[in-house]
Amino acid sequence: MGHDEALAHVVAALLAGGHILLEDVPGVGKTLIARTLAQVVGGEFKRVQSSPDLMPSDITGTHVFQPAEGTFRFMPGPVFANILLADEINRASPRTQAALLEAMEEGAVTVDGVRHPLPRPFLVVATQNPVEFQGTFPLPEAQLDRFALSLTLGYPAPEDEVRLLSGVWARQEQPTLAEPVGLETLLGWQEQVRAVHIDPSLQTYVVRVLGATRDHPRVLLGVSPRGGLVWQRLAQARALLEGRDHVVPGDLTTMAPLCLNHRLVLSGRSGRAVRQEVLDDLLTAVAVPL
Repeated sequence: MGHDEALAHVVAALLAGGHILLEDVPGVGKTLIARTLAQVVGGEFKRVQSSPDLMPSDITGTHVFQPAEGTFRFMPGPVFANILLADEINRASPRTQAALLEAMEEGAVTVDGVRHPLPRPFLVVATQNPVEFQGTFPLPEAQLDRFALSLTLGYPAPEDEVRLLSGVWARQEQPTLAEPVGLETLLGWQEQVRAVHIDPSLQTYVVRVLGATRDHPRVLLGVSPRGGLVWQRLAQARALLEGRDHVVPGDLTTMAPLCLNHRLVLSGRSGRAVRQEVLDDLLTAVAVPL
């Protein structure tokens, strides 16, 4: 309730085939978003609660010996789902975090030298608490770059919180959802996103912004080419959600903070708000095509 804009961004990432990082305090609906996404598209949902003792095999799966057969059989882990919720991902050790790198980039996992494709579509929704640091392991830049967008939900407005207190959640009931759209339909929408037209002048604008992030004196590591591809795909998805077959400049500028903020590595003090200040300066300095 009260997060319509954030939900639209989440759906854009889903249509763009990109992974989502939700950075916010507990209790604002992060897990609910991931579970509901899986329900409305008719996909399989699995959840991993990250902790320091979580092992990579707890995510990818492992080979288990079958005495009756005298062989090892692969037992898939929770990563074999359409939507995987990695709750409090920064509580997992770097070794366990790395278990998701191949899955997020290639849609497959390799266990004991054998490559196993993941279901399609495949989406990781990861959460982390930005104010808790004890017992956490910051995500490395290579992993952050695999998330299409990072966003915060924030607290609901007072009128929305009143609705929450008097609605189905206060009675501990589950809301009734519409009929699932189906995974084949979702895959078809993702194909439509790729067909949305983007003018070469807008692609030039994307490249100029990427170059500005790499040349800025406060930026140690700018946005990668993958970041540019994801930014373009998110803009195409937003255009499709708006009922257009072409990208307009507003699609790019709207998705820029969500797509680029977490990809910047700054010198000195760094945080989401500081990175956003630098990004705002960059976006102001680069003219948007008319």
